[in-house]
Amino acid sequence: MSSSKPKYQRILLKLSGEALSGTQKTGIHSKILEDISREIKDIRDLGVQLGIVIGGGNIFRGMEASAKGMDRASADYIGMLATTINSLALQHALEKEGVHTRVLSAIWMQELAEPYIRRRAIRHLQKNRVVIFAAGTGNPYFTTDTAAALRANEIGAEVILKATRVNGVYDKDPLKFKHARFFKNLSYIQVLRKKLKVMDATAISLCMDNDLKIIVFNMGRKGNIKRLVMGQRIGTLVS
Repeated sequence: MSSSKPKYQRILLKLSGEALSGTQKTGIHSKILEDISREIKDIRDLGVQLGIVIGGGNIFRGMEASAKGMDRASADYIGMLATTINSLALQHALEKEGVHTRVLSAIWMQELAEPYIRRRAIRHLQKNRVVIFAAGTGNPYFTTDTAAALRANEIGAEVILKATRVNGVYDKDPLKFKHARFFKNLSYIQVLRKKLKVMDATAISLCMDNDLKIIVFNMGRKGNIKRLVMGQRIGTLVS
């Protein structure tokens, strides 16, 4: 049931790096970056406090490099730098839209971003600034999904909104399988038992332990973030 007031006051938006590349296989598509920035601005203008975690898969995929023989820790650190590139690009796009934005990095790089300090992040949110969390958790062997779950819990977000290319969670890839089954509601345990590709197991466990809801939705449909924030029921709810 939607209303004139936002359902959530503080959210964590999880974007994949691939979302920024669009039809390109790699890199950053400027038009998509602009579209995402305008949608984020709409949310900010409602007074909703917004943290963002972006993956780096459009630039570098640590897991793939590791599978091909690169040292896993090295591969993950390169992936963290890729997330920072995406974070800075999104910051630039948001500020072009007039949205005050701060990038907080889990890895110290003072010329590019502020260091991640939990109280500082919360203060930025309270001042209606969009906060982008870069460089994952700052540790190898953890994904940006886990970083999103960690930061969401640290800042006291009410929900994680995980953007995807499809309408929610299915039992198999709906882009490949016509009769893939859609799930409207799932428990954390169901996600873990069925090994559904919502977020990795560490992220799901962290959300389960702290009763943090996850909504998986289609970022490709314009206005979906706003619909969710206003309480409209779309996508898959994991709770």
